[in-house]
Amino acid sequence: MYIYVGNMWAQTWSNVLDLVQPYNKTSVDVTPSMKAKGYNAMKMFNISEEFFTSLGLKKMPAKFWEKSLITKPANRSVVCHASAWDFYNQADFRIKMCTVVNMEDLITVHHEMGHVQYYLQYKDLPVGFRRGANPGFHEAVGDVLALSASTPSHLKEIGLLDNADEDYEAQINYMLSMALDKIAFLPFGYLMDMWRWSVFTGETTPDKYNDKWWQLRRCLQGISEPLNRMKDPGDFDPGSKYHIPANTPYIRYFVSFVLQFQLHEALCNVAKQAGPLHKCDIYRSKEAGKKLGDMLKLGSSRPWPEALEQVANTRKLSASSLIKYFDPLIKWLREQNKGEAVGWDDEDGCPRPPNTSSATSFTIPSLFGFLTVCTIVSIYL
Repeated sequence: MYIYVGNMWAQTWSNVLDLVQPYNKTSVDVTPSMKAKGYNAMKMFNISEEFFTSLGLKKMPAKFWEKSLITKPANRSVVCHASAWDFYNQADFRIKMCTVVNMEDLITVHHEMGHVQYYLQYKDLPVGFRRGANPGFHEAVGDVLALSASTPSHLKEIGLLDNADEDYEAQINYMLSMALDKIAFLPFGYLMDMWRWSVFTGETTPDKYNDKWWQLRRCLQGISEPLNRMKDPGDFDPGSKYHIPANTPYIRYFVSFVLQFQLHEALCNVAKQAGPLHKCDIYRSKEAGKKLGDMLKLGSSRPWPEALEQVANTRKLSASSLIKYFDPLIKWLREQNKGEAVGWDDEDGCPRPPNTSSATSFTIPSLFGFLTVCTIVSIYL
């Protein structure tokens, strides 16, 4: 059978959680609770700001609330892709987002407010240094906090989850939900710029744009298009992803999905959090907030390895924290996959599009296998 994974680009797979969640436990998706409690966009932004201020980090300035666009306007068309903006006058910082009341957008709000927090922390530096230590740092900041904010214990503390199951089965459910977001993204985050670079070097010519796109999608993500997209030379599926026509480099997101776990572990240690890394919540830890804030204040005034060292006591990007976070799930997946072929089994190593003689069925076991493969591959970053 064929499974349509994740969102429109299959960059995250959380939308198939209900198909693959192994145990019947309380759902970690708090969207129904948010709607029942009357959440709106402003409430979601307030919740996110309160997490930052609980760490001793800066509040959003009044102009932020006055100038930001956080809901889709009814009387005009806007680009709804969420983004944060620094107007480089040390006072005007904004977010543009067509916020929807659901858990996915609650996490996105934390991500975008992470950008603004970075702006606020380095705003007094010379203009040339008002950037992240590297682009991946800027993308990681809000996601570091979201790793805490999305834990069942935190969601219970802020009143969005009535019962936070703590047993082994509930933890496997939770880690699988996170893996469908964080691990499934890694090959997509990598292939986006692999495609762009191949275009820039001339390796991929305009008549092969779509072929190259789906070759990378099949070989790195293990997915195929829902119908054959190789026939019409006018097809241009890469253009459906905002960052391609906007010419926004994407490797920053790949880096950030590794870096956020490295920073998360370091801040959990500062916060003296004991127990498994996937259960850590740095909420209200002023010590962790100071450590993070001191790094953010550097902007790009120091080389990024120095900024990383200030928090993580190492100058090297490493996937070891990501592996540590998902270690219980990796072990569970290996057990579940005994006797299963892990990966994709087409003769050239890549699934083929449907309606061809070598079409590949994408089954639930191979989905679990894919997550294991991606996790293991990330060790070599």
